Amino acid sequence: MNKINIPPSFENKAYHAAASAVKDAQTSAETPQTLSHAYKLAFQDQEFLLADEMRGLRLHLEYEKPESIQQWHRIESTIVMFGGSRILAKDVAQARLEEVEARLKNSPNDQSLEKELKAAQHILKWSKYYDVARDLARIVSSNCQISGVCNFVVTTGGGPGIMEAAHRGAHDVQAKSIGHNIVLPHEQNPNPFITPELCFQFHYFSVRKMHFLMRAKALV
Repeated sequence: MNKINIPPSFENKAYHAAASAVKDAQTSAETPQTLSHAYKLAFQDQEFLLADEMRGLRLHLEYEKPESIQQWHRIESTIVMFGGSRILAKDVAQARLEEVEARLKNSPNDQSLEKELKAAQHILKWSKYYDVARDLARIVSSNCQISGVCNFVVTTGGGPGIMEAAHRGAHDVQAKSIGHNIVLPHEQNPNPFITPELCFQFHYFSVRKMHFLMRAKALV
């Protein structure tokens, strides 16, 4: 896993670094006392951090981590883009339709394939909006990230469909974009066009919604 790259201007030299405390703690002699659960540094104790009593702290951490990283990347404002998660790029939708048509040709009486065909035709019809979202994101991202300051940064829930198209448009012009993903039992992986350093994952819906709103200047 990549290490968070904290700019020197954000490092506070006035206090003993927590990372140094972790390193120092590892040199302790093994005794019944130092091996006890209570002796662990609180911020290294995962069992403690995941306890119900620490929910408030976890909410704060989930707010603070994306906030700090966006400050480091000089994200001043965002444009939040949403849309259908099943909408595909036209070439992908066309290929899927042709694949279903070929299967149906070999099994002309298969009712399940007939349903797949209708669905594939519908997806191809709506694929034009993938291109629209991609073009809009490309235009915005081409003009609003100047001299290191990032305005109107494309932001989505990090999924497929229109969200992928938005990130792809920013990616086309080497611009940054933000993905606010959420942990769900069957949630998809982040789409591959999100800026990796700005690809976040949330557990708390409320904090995620807050981050969508905090820098948003427009919603599409």
